[in-house]
Amino acid sequence: MINLGYSGKKNDEKINEIINYKREKLPSFLPKSKKGMLIHGDNFNAMISLLDNFEGKLDLIYIDPPFNTNGVFRYDENRVSTISSTSKSLVAYQDNLPINEYLEFIRERLILIHKLLSDSGTLYFHIDVKIGHYVKIILDEIFGIDNYLNEITRVKSNPKNFSRKAYGNQTDTIYVYTKKKGKQIFNDVRTPLNHDDIKRIFPKKDDKGYYNTVPCHAPGETKNGATGKPWKGIMPPEGRHWRSSPKELDEMDQNGLIEWSSTGNPRIKKYASEHRGNKLQDLWLNYKDPQNPKYPTEKNNEMLNLIIKQSSNSDSIIMDSFSGSGSFIKEGVKEKRFVIGIDQSDIAIKVTKNRNELNGIDIYSLEDNSYYLHRYENMVLDLSEDNSDLEQ
Repeated sequence: MINLGYSGKKNDEKINEIINYKREKLPSFLPKSKKGMLIHGDNFNAMISLLDNFEGKLDLIYIDPPFNTNGVFRYDENRVSTISSTSKSLVAYQDNLPINEYLEFIRERLILIHKLLSDSGTLYFHIDVKIGHYVKIILDEIFGIDNYLNEITRVKSNPKNFSRKAYGNQTDTIYVYTKKKGKQIFNDVRTPLNHDDIKRIFPKKDDKGYYNTVPCHAPGETKNGATGKPWKGIMPPEGRHWRSSPKELDEMDQNGLIEWSSTGNPRIKKYASEHRGNKLQDLWLNYKDPQNPKYPTEKNNEMLNLIIKQSSNSDSIIMDSFSGSGSFIKEGVKEKRFVIGIDQSDIAIKVTKNRNELNGIDIYSLEDNSYYLHRYENMVLDLSEDNSDLEQ
């Protein structure tokens, strides 16, 4: 195993000591809502507060943490769905830690994420290409290199034409790791064929639709079974066997599913309507970020929805512990998952609560070892004020 060394790196035992100490001091969150919960506070403490009731129970965690860009991300609430970088705009969050502090910040939280994931759970870690190679080594340390699944390259924007002496940067990265490889939920979601795909892959057409043909035989000999016997007086080619029994082939032929060539060669018809769609690859071209985001660095909703459908089920608990605008948990509610969102930014919480889809989730605030809970019902709660009158 290769380990990443940097100043200020704690050993695992020290981090677990901190976790266990804080676990005794922090509240334990037990939600009342059937939809989910939104936690306002530092996600290290918040995830510790989830351990009592959620350790080993989350099937999917997606995170889009700060990318260590050395930038300050601002939000202008007076300009609808527009991000402004003027000095008068509100600071949504700052991303300017020294690299060693940033890596330890990420590592501490990944240790908690690993604890919260179920044995069938998956982590999607969204990161910039400039820092991602360091993060991958940390992921290998915590999850084990054998539990690595994919490095997805996502096209995030249109081509850039900056004046700097370098190639334009259109992509970022999503690392996918499992808790226990082979046990993870993976629903094999596919993308539907478009019209050009159908005409290219299924060039023939009859009254049932577009189709192509495949041989009636397949590799491998069958010595004693029905698929090795003659069909319509024809033996399968040497070293091959019929894909189906002669009886089944007769039925297919009667139903017009066998195409015979002019030389008497039979082939099975395969129709476009039966195709499951294209298998998803590790290059994602169609999930660019919104041009008018509700929050800095907000990600593509269709991409988040895909991740949820791919790696969780309807009874799954899913989490985004850097939830920002709440796009991921919004899509989770839409797909009937129980959602957990965490963010420290007052603005992120405000933007998230203004999403109608999240009506009815529990909202917690975790500050100085105290917390309060409020059920969000079509109202904006100012978390910066004294809320001592709320339910304890």
